[in-house]
Amino acid sequence: MNALRKFAAWLVRGRTAVIGVPYLWLLAFFLFPFLIVFKISVSEMEGVVFKNVLTLTDGVLALTVKLSNYVFITQDDLYFLTYLSSIKYAAITTALCLLIGYPFAYFMARAKATIQPALLMLVMLPFWTSFLLRVYAWKGLLSEHGWVSELLIALRIDHVLLAMGVIPALGKFMNSPFSLVLGMVYTYLPFMILPLYGNLAKLDLRLLEAAADLGATPWVAFWKVTVPLSKAGIIAGAMLVFIPCIGEFVIPELLGGPETLMIGRVVWDEFFSNNDWPMASSVAVVMILLIIVPLAIFNRYQAQAQEQKR
Repeated sequence: MNALRKFAAWLVRGRTAVIGVPYLWLLAFFLFPFLIVFKISVSEMEGVVFKNVLTLTDGVLALTVKLSNYVFITQDDLYFLTYLSSIKYAAITTALCLLIGYPFAYFMARAKATIQPALLMLVMLPFWTSFLLRVYAWKGLLSEHGWVSELLIALRIDHVLLAMGVIPALGKFMNSPFSLVLGMVYTYLPFMILPLYGNLAKLDLRLLEAAADLGATPWVAFWKVTVPLSKAGIIAGAMLVFIPCIGEFVIPELLGGPETLMIGRVVWDEFFSNNDWPMASSVAVVMILLIIVPLAIFNRYQAQAQEQKR
């Protein structure tokens, strides 16, 4: 009884409750769904029914695990090339978001305090509209008579894009790597700007003044002082962009083409076109493991940064 009372008192303590809520959230909305998907991936499927992994027969508990789907993933080049394609487009999108978002976040952090809320609202404004509608709007803008398409043709940018191999023909922007990357950059750019802005806004300007006093030019001070101190914001923004881009389905489906196959579309096809739930679950499990790796790297960096501060 005393042990139960001590355990109950430990649970109701404020610090324990605050720490426990995020863990309960992860347990309920990440671990349990992941275990369900993993269980489906190693189960036999009969029609629309999944066989039990654990069976009890005559007092004997048997564990039946089907690993053929994971073996097939390693043997079929389609899945390997799709994973590589997803990582490639996610990395390109992350790099472009960083190139565009860093100057914008830097400008926001250095702007007058009176206009910073307005600039922040402009960044948040796209979230007021449905994600699906915003992506679908690009189909009209990049179509044959869309005004963005007409502008790119007038500026002869389509010749440059064709030389880069990101569009199939002159004036054809839809269903291409260009339209896919453009849609993902447009969608996920705020996720890069916001953490960068939060990091750059806290930067101590006296460090830049000290660098200038020591003879550093503004460009040297930017690379030697500002960029290293904003590394945490860069990593946070990169993770917020890179991770969802890997499993993206809506944007490749609406704006991509046959050359822009991504793992999200493969999972959808396995689930709903082939009705092969164990195979789709296996692909999803591998995708989750690929996402966990950069998350682990980010958490390790965060832990090292906190230890250095101490």
